[in-house]
Formats: sequence, C-alpha cells, structure tokens
Amino acid sequence: MSMSFVKSGAIDQSVVTTALKSAFVKLDPRALTGNPVILATEVVAALATVSAGVAIAGGLPASFPIQIAAWLWLTVLFANFAEAIAEGRGKAAADSLRATRVTTRAKLIIDDARNAMVPTPAHELVPGDIVLVEAGDVIPADGEIIEGVASVNEAAITGESAPVIRESGGDRSAVTGGTTVVSDWLKVKVTSQQGSSFLDRMIAMVEGADRRKTPNELALAVLLAGLTLVFLIAVVTLTGLGAFLGVTLDPMVLGALFVTLIPTTIGGLLSAVGIAGMDRLLKVNVLATSGRAVEAAGDVDTLLLDKTGTITFGNRMAVEVVPAPGVRPDAALRAALIASLADETPEGRSIVELARNQGVTAQIPAGATSIPFSATTRQSGLDADGKSWRKGAVDAVIRSLDLSESQVPAELRQAVDRVARSGGTPLAVSEHGALVGVIHLKDVVKPGVKDRFADLRRMGVRTVMITGDNPVTAAAIASEAGVDDFLAEATPEDKLRIIRTEQAKGRLVAMCGDGANDAPALAQADVGVAMQTGAQAAREAGNMVDLDSDPTKVLEIVEVGKQLLITRGALTTFSIANDVAKYFAIIPAMFVVALPSLGAMNIMGLSSPQSAILSAVIFNALVIVALIPLALRGVRYRAIGAAKLLSRNLTIYGIGGLIAPFVGIKLIDMIVAALKLA
Repeated sequence: MSMSFVKSGAIDQSVVTTALKSAFVKLDPRALTGNPVILATEVVAALATVSAGVAIAGGLPASFPIQIAAWLWLTVLFANFAEAIAEGRGKAAADSLRATRVTTRAKLIIDDARNAMVPTPAHELVPGDIVLVEAGDVIPADGEIIEGVASVNEAAITGESAPVIRESGGDRSAVTGGTTVVSDWLKVKVTSQQGSSFLDRMIAMVEGADRRKTPNELALAVLLAGLTLVFLIAVVTLTGLGAFLGVTLDPMVLGALFVTLIPTTIGGLLSAVGIAGMDRLLKVNVLATSGRAVEAAGDVDTLLLDKTGTITFGNRMAVEVVPAPGVRPDAALRAALIASLADETPEGRSIVELARNQGVTAQIPAGATSIPFSATTRQSGLDADGKSWRKGAVDAVIRSLDLSESQVPAELRQAVDRVARSGGTPLAVSEHGALVGVIHLKDVVKPGVKDRFADLRRMGVRTVMITGDNPVTAAAIASEAGVDDFLAEATPEDKLRIIRTEQAKGRLVAMCGDGANDAPALAQADVGVAMQTGAQAAREAGNMVDLDSDPTKVLEIVEVGKQLLITRGALTTFSIANDVAKYFAIIPAMFVVALPSLGAMNIMGLSSPQSAILSAVIFNALVIVALIPLALRGVRYRAIGAAKLLSRNLTIYGIGGLIAPFVGIKLIDMIVAALKLA
C-alpha cells in the first residue's frame, strides 16, 4: 500500500474547486510572465474587452466582440486551470503529509550515565541532541540510531502499514521524524534542524515550491516565444495587405487570428505537463526534488546500482543446510537452529527463519548457556547438560573438534567449495562434538530484480552493479541479478570515476544507492535515487528518494521521465498541427469580400465570416480543457524503439492534430449558426 493521497486516480472535488479559484488569481500578468504565449493571449483578451466596451458605448452591435473577448478570457482561464489542477494535486498531497506532523515532547537525554532525561518540545531539538524513543513514541526529528534496535511504523512517510526494523550501525540506522516506534527502544542522535527535516523537504518537493524549469522546458518556452513573435509580425503585416487590397481589417479579427495561430495549446499545458510528471513519480512513491531530475530520467543511458541493500537485502541470509554423510537433513537443520537460538544477529535470525519455514522447531534447553561469537573462537552456540551446539567459520569449527582436513567428509568439503564459489559464506555446524553439516549464507537478491533489469535493457538502459565484494562474489551476484556489467572491489572514488567517465562520453547516468559511501556518486549522477531506508547522507545527496527502498523502482522512474518528454513532444506536435485548420477558417473570412476567390478555401463550409472566426476561437479555448487529462496522465510509453515511437506519435498527434480542428470547428460552427450567435 502506498500513500493514499496520491494513489487515487480521481481528482478530488476540493482540488478542482481550489484550482478554479487559483485560475482567476493567476490572471495577474505578473503570474504569467514565465508563459509568453498565455500572456500574449491575455493582452489580446484585454484589448478585445476594450473594443467590446467601445462598441457598447457607441451604440454599435456588440454581440460578436463580447463573445470574442469572453472566449479569449476563457482561453487564459483554461490554461491557468490546467496548471492549477496539476499544482492542486501536489498541494493536496502536501496537506496530507503535513497532517502527519504530531506535536510531541521528546525525551532529551542530558546525562546518559544516569539515564537522566528532560521532556523537550520537538521543535526545540538541535543537531547533536540525543533522544530516547520508546514503544508508542513518535520519533521527534530526523536522526541516526546510536543504540538499540526497534520496529518502526513508517506509514506516515511511505504509506506502508508493515513496520520495519531499524537498528544502530550499517545503512539502516536512519530514522525519520514523524514515524512511530512500535516495539523496543532507540537512542537517536538528531541530525536535522527544525524546518529542514526529511518531512519538511517532502512537503516542499510535493508542493513544487522549488520546482525549476528543465533545460528542455526552457528551450520549448523560447521556441513558443519565438513562434508568438513570428505570428505577431505576420498578423501585423496583414494590416498592410488589407490596406493594399482596400479592405479594412477589424482589429478584433486580427487579434482572434493571432491568438488562434500562436501555440496556445502547448503554452497552456506546458507547466501542467512538468508538474504532472513529478506527481506521477509521487504515485509510485518516489519524491523528486526537481523537474530537471524527472526529465533527465527519461534520457538515462546508464544505471549504476550499489549491490548491498539495493540489489540485495544487505544481510547474509541462510538459504540451505547441507548435512554431513549419515546425518538426516532435518537433524542437521535442527542442530543449526539450536546453535542460533540465542544469536540475535541478522545471520542468526535468518537460520531460525529457515528452520521454521521448513517445519523444524526447537526451544532453548533449560539451563542452557549461550556462547557468544568472539574474534578468538569465531563461532557461537549453546551448552546445556554436557551437550553442545556450535556454528561458525569452517576452519574454526573443524579445529575445535580436533579434526584434520582429511578427516572432513569429501561431501562437506565439496559443499564448502560450492558455497564459496557461488559468492556465499559457508558456516560449519557441530552437535555434541560431531560435525553435522554446512550452512550456506548468501546475500540474497531482492525478488523481481532480474525481470526489471531485463525491462530496462529493452528500454536501452545499461545496468552496472557496483560492489566492494571480491570479483568471484560480485560475478555470482551479477549473474543472478541479471545486470549487464559489474565493478568489484569498488571504492567511493571508483564510483565517481565510472560516473564521470560515462558522462564524458555524453551519456546520462542514474545512480541508485543507500549507504553513506554512495553519497558522492549520488550527488555526481544526473539522476541520484536514494533509498528512504538508507543513510541520511545518501538521502540528502540524491535528487530523488524512493520511499519504498526498492531498486526495481528505477524502471518506473525511467518510464515516467520518458513519458514526460513524450507527452510534451506530442502536445507540441498537436498544437502546431492545429494551425492549418485555423488558416482555412479565418483567412477566407477576413478577405472574402475583397477577394471572392478565397471562398474556395472555405472547405469546411462555415456559415459566415463571423461564425468562422468565433468557432475557431471557441475551439482554440476548448481544446485546452479537452487535453488536460492527457497532460496529467501522460502519453503512455512503450519500449518499441525511438524510431517507431516517433513515427507512432507523429501519426497520432500530428495527423490527429491536423484533423481534429477541422471536425471541431465545423461542429462548433453548426452550433453557433443554429443558436444564431454570429
């Protein structure tokens, strides 16, 4: 289950109401300075309003100029509404996030030795403070666990109802303010200032307050501004042509022609497309800090993934127990289970889980003594009533049993070699002084990873696994995960080097990681996807945060990026193709009196010159509304190759953009004529 406020496909009524109000607020010319097409439309609408007012004051027929002015204003409002509805969805999500903030008093530790604490308002905590968080407590601020292990409910952030384990050390020691400890306790060192917590940043990201236009978006805005200027010059030139032909052109008609020819469709939807791209990422539980990151994801060539915690679960887990000759499999598994009952490490817990999944159970014997792991013995287990159970490094267990290598059964030696060659870790198990089997521990690849990487390959994205493991282990994991390449024994410097090398070749690089050692690479990558369960440094370095901590989510990220680019291109193509029909509608209407032969261009058979002009203006406004759902949903991406994709979209949105206005303007003209509006 993901965040409920973004999973719903429908737009809430309150969002629509808010967007309608915002559409009127955005009529302020200062709010439109970043959108020259719609600003120009508003200027023409204002001039048309003045012209209609002059007609009314002079006692002249005013129905036509009033209708033109009204539809021009509606064109601006519809464009503003498209942007506001996209923003409104994000703001609704931010309001839901804001509701997760709980006013709480933290248990600030002032003397750890005496366990002395002072109740302190969460907003007064500063970086470096250490707080105790017990079962039922809300974690008051972002921080790093310095002591303890606990189950934490992160539904406030991820929407997931199942609690997760957080513990000190490793890459799962980061906790987020606003989440709740379900069991046990934690000592947390505060790492964020008030107002700059992860939750605060999430709200800012969702609201899009810091959203900047991407390079492609800026380039398209420049193109639209250029087209607007070109059509302005063309329309002004028509005045001179009219004078030459002895035709007095109505400024209202010239204004209508100008507005219908400039790319108002894409101009009105451009911002909505960008905002909706970030919103679609939010629906798959990924937060993007900027539209630039979303756009870059659509052009990614190379994806680098840290192995531990990203491709694999991060902790070695038991996958099998190989019995010694003459020992029943269930007996060997039971011995491994008893030796692990008092072992609270992830490896120990995984052995217990393996046994229980296979129907083998056991209890700690009465009066048993736990033998903890030590660097000297390199094994752990239990002693009870003269009996013993041990598990540990193969050579250490064999040595403790006073066995020579030749005395170890060949089958067990082969099992140890097989486990080592596969990249796993073998542990020997003994019971009452006898060798009974070998445990296979491995870094388990997360489910579904291989299929996802195959999908990325079809999309043209090359995957590279980066790990500090030795080449043998790295090769085994890379093969199992299905990545295209791997880099073994990698240091943070190696990760930076490979990213910079790829970027120097003109490729866009995405990096997926969760550890503090991934932070430099996440910052250098064009798209840095940090796992929410990872270290604080990683989350701050990336420009995206995966709230589900699922590396296969990169597939959705790339798809959303490509969808954003394709949607913008499709709507631009549709908008420009629209102009052809408008030429056939308005040009004959302007000059048909002076040049009757231009009537041949009236291939739509429009009722009258005024009806033709009004119908074109109405269509120009309504098409923005009709395309809002497409802008918000996005054009579906399919991994069919760039050439086929371009051909498909040109066919649908190019030819479609050419045909639709002919049909639409004709239908509107029929309605206008029937209602005698012109």
